[in-house]
Amino acid sequence: MVHHSGRVEVICGSMFSGKTEELIRRLRRARIARQKVQVFKPALDNRYAEEKVVSHNGQDLSAQIVESAADIPTLVEPDTTVVGIDEAQFFDEILLTVVSGLAEQGVRVVLAGLDMDFRGEPFGVMPGLMARAEEVTKLHAICVVCGEDASRTQRLVNGRPAHYNDPVIMVGASEVYEARCREHHIVPRD
Repeated sequence: MVHHSGRVEVICGSMFSGKTEELIRRLRRARIARQKVQVFKPALDNRYAEEKVVSHNGQDLSAQIVESAADIPTLVEPDTTVVGIDEAQFFDEILLTVVSGLAEQGVRVVLAGLDMDFRGEPFGVMPGLMARAEEVTKLHAICVVCGEDASRTQRLVNGRPAHYNDPVIMVGASEVYEARCREHHIVPRD
């Protein structure tokens, strides 16, 4: 099936909120509808499987690894109607141009990524993607401290909150990160 117009859908939220799970769900539905789907992920994300997008609960979908967002247009096949991109926050600003170009060509682009880094600040290209998207879905995890909705990602180093000046990018899962609500999210500055 061919789309009559392209669109951009962004799935965002904290770690453990189900972003990749929702991305996989949408892409599987597109395949059921007999749409040609291609999935991409950054080479930086090697937590679970090299050539798969994998959710924390173990769902997976085959994906192509790319070093840069600039590689994506060269890999999209002419009959592809849906492009999925996981861990979008790890790509550079070129992703904005790539995504806009694909949508202008009639491709539905579905992206998933962290909207905020461990400090609680906008993460990479995500604000730009969210501003340009036709649809933005913000998912919430559960705060490990109080059980309320969690919108933030707490990074832990040796069991303590990471310092504000620590590097922004540090790939990891539950051994390094927790979902937290605003009240229980801690980022020491001194």
